[in-house]
Amino acid sequence: MGALTGVRVLDLTRVLAGPYCGMLLADMGAEVIKVEVPKKGDDSRSFGPFVNGESAYYMNLNRNKKGITLNLKSEKGKEIFLELVKKADIILENFRPGTMEKLGLGYEELKAVNPGIIYGCVSGFGHTGPYKNRAGYDIIGQAVGGLMSTTGWPGGEATRTGTAMADILAGLSVTIGVLGALNYKFKTGIGQKVDVALVDSVVSSMEIITQIYLTSGKIPERIGNRYESVYPYDSFKALDGSLVIGCGNDKLFSLLVGVMEAPELLEDERFISNAKRVENNMYLKPIIEEWLKDKKVDETVERLLAKGIPAAPINTIDKVVNDSHILSREMFVEVEHPKAGKMKLTGNHLKFSETPTKIKTPAPLLGEHLNEVLGNILGYTQEEIERLADENLF
Repeated sequence: MGALTGVRVLDLTRVLAGPYCGMLLADMGAEVIKVEVPKKGDDSRSFGPFVNGESAYYMNLNRNKKGITLNLKSEKGKEIFLELVKKADIILENFRPGTMEKLGLGYEELKAVNPGIIYGCVSGFGHTGPYKNRAGYDIIGQAVGGLMSTTGWPGGEATRTGTAMADILAGLSVTIGVLGALNYKFKTGIGQKVDVALVDSVVSSMEIITQIYLTSGKIPERIGNRYESVYPYDSFKALDGSLVIGCGNDKLFSLLVGVMEAPELLEDERFISNAKRVENNMYLKPIIEEWLKDKKVDETVERLLAKGIPAAPINTIDKVVNDSHILSREMFVEVEHPKAGKMKLTGNHLKFSETPTKIKTPAPLLGEHLNEVLGNILGYTQEEIERLADENLF
């Protein structure tokens, strides 16, 4: 049994932010039914890399889900969807605001057939505000939310983060939102709409960056890998590469100075407090890198860790997927897909003591569970399903 066993989710989402939420719910045991466009499916089915013609992008985000296709533009398709809504707890969609309303399937219409329904929606700018009708992808969220303006090196171009962070943040946010709404529903029987925007999710994540401007009027700039509030908390060049060191307080800095055998730094007026070290980071970094210039990364990291100083190598992905600690945390899990065969997916990062997350089934083939869903949940006969298929409903 999973933490969400017994919860039924209708997942209309595509690509990343919404499917990431559906994936998390499914990994926690919810019955997630992915509803896709007939013949075509989720856009991400065409995103590489591919394994035996199947998208690894799609397979990673849609494991543990059941899959059906349904033409929501047809009256019978809408009727079937509303029948499913009556038997569902959560709806997920990430269309542009207004799309579901045009189909006659907006929150108010769904609430009319199921007052307890939780309607989780993800969009670029949210369902209210002057920008609500703008299209929004991850790069748009990162740009408008300020993340790109503070990512990169001083004097360099504003930079998108290496992964689709706006999408992931929004996916996590709508997951938190619908679970909060689900708890409220269990107490009251009343559902609600959970409106999540990529831009809002990025803005929320900016923490100290926005506070700097709000309290001082200073516009934060790109500062590379260092942190605005603590130093040394940065990447540093060594003999054979770079490592990161995080000294979040005076005690850790004192320990670092001890390893460096440079006690004079503790008496240096430029470095006597964290605030001073932040202010004078441009003087402290060269001193640390001078110490590191003849030292290897792995040996130095081990030496620092032995003294209780947070430090780490900067892993490339090949090292991540082979790291003994990460593997011990089951962050890569092997599954068997009917077309792709045996392959590894990213595991779930939530570790429950009583209801562990599991990847039980691979991502569905297009429409794979149509007969099961319509038959078992709605009571349609095989003949009825075949007749509707002839009408291009699926």
